[in-house]
Amino acid sequence: MKNILKIDDRVFNLVEFAVKAMLYEVSSYPSPGLVSPVSNGAHKDMDYYTFLKSTASLIKPMVICANEGFKAKNENELFLQIRNCGKEAEEYMMIRTKGVNTHRGMLFLMGITISAVAFSMKNNLGFQNISTVIKNMCDGIVEKELKNSNLCGELTHGETLYKKYGFKGIRGEVENGLSIIFNYSLPFYEGLKNNSNDNLEENQLLIKTLIKIMCKCDDSTIIYRHDFKKLDYVKKKANNILDELNESNTFKERIEELNKEFIRENISPGGSADLLAITIFLYDIKNKFFK
Repeated sequence: MKNILKIDDRVFNLVEFAVKAMLYEVSSYPSPGLVSPVSNGAHKDMDYYTFLKSTASLIKPMVICANEGFKAKNENELFLQIRNCGKEAEEYMMIRTKGVNTHRGMLFLMGITISAVAFSMKNNLGFQNISTVIKNMCDGIVEKELKNSNLCGELTHGETLYKKYGFKGIRGEVENGLSIIFNYSLPFYEGLKNNSNDNLEENQLLIKTLIKIMCKCDDSTIIYRHDFKKLDYVKKKANNILDELNESNTFKERIEELNKEFIRENISPGGSADLLAITIFLYDIKNKFFK
């Protein structure tokens, strides 16, 4: 297809992978406590179609973020540009979902990641350098946006948790270059993909990777709804299930049981779901652009 726009073709490649990753995440099932095509999970204000509308609303900001990555002279300039875009995108997303927060965390994470990938490609950096770019982009974000800010009025979940517990949340993760993905969930997902056969569906790979992330993720959605004690409980449950990874029948049954429990107990590992989408995205762009 001929590109008549003055935008690098690779921008659209990156956005395609970003949208695919977000759709893969919400389409996987059973995803304990999360929205899927067959369940609203532990959510009463949204369903699968809310997520589809929300994902569609993020296409334009993803194009802008990726394009800024190819244009920016340095990481600091890049972050300032996409942060402004992100705030406008969040407002538009909330309009499309009629005030339901479906993708605020995802928008933050994917916007930073897709722009960092574009910046790395423009400057001929290796795949592992993407983590460093993210770290440089977000250097001091906790101090700037949480520690030294006047947190008042209507706060986000992340701001609320920092004010209450000093919990850094996803800002702490990006400040650390998303090491939880580059050093943990992505190698795990790659291992599953490399060792899978035709009988192992993509859906199973996604659920197994989600459970792996839940073992380690300090999930702000769980803490916001409950507390740190509940987070520890979720991590232990995820670790126990992961031990049964090779017992495919038992694994599936345990996941379905966990889904029912999470719905009953109002537990949603939304932060882990966001990290799953970023894991999928990075896997795809690594194999497409960084071989």
